[in-house]
Amino acid sequence: MRKMFLLFSHKLTESQREDAIKTYNIDEFVNLPENFQNMWSQIPAEFSNDEVVKFIEPITKWLKETSSFQDVALVQGDYSATFYLAKFCREIKIIPVSSTNKRVAKEITDGNKVHVSHTFEHIIYREL
Repeated sequence: MRKMFLLFSHKLTESQREDAIKTYNIDEFVNLPENFQNMWSQIPAEFSNDEVVKFIEPITKWLKETSSFQDVALVQGDYSATFYLAKFCREIKIIPVSSTNKRVAKEITDGNKVHVSHTFEHIIYREL
């Protein structure tokens, strides 16, 4: 049974789910526990690299305890934390990936106002 750990700040889309099943033969999707999700989503910008590593240490400990050889981790977020976590995943033999997306912007002019909305569409997973 192969799991995909979801280490990012958004909800998994149906196309991401389908692609993970097809590409990596995923049987189970594992969200971060709520306290870790809040931590991952709020990494202080003023932290040094060493402080980021220490800050996310509970996440790396949880990941090491709950993952198995060749599981997959979707890792996206703060660049320094993502870089470190991708490296950590490789060390414990988990496959770190990111989701590549196509972004489409739509502008609507309403008098003196311009409203912009963005739509993101999953394209592929890319190994980190």
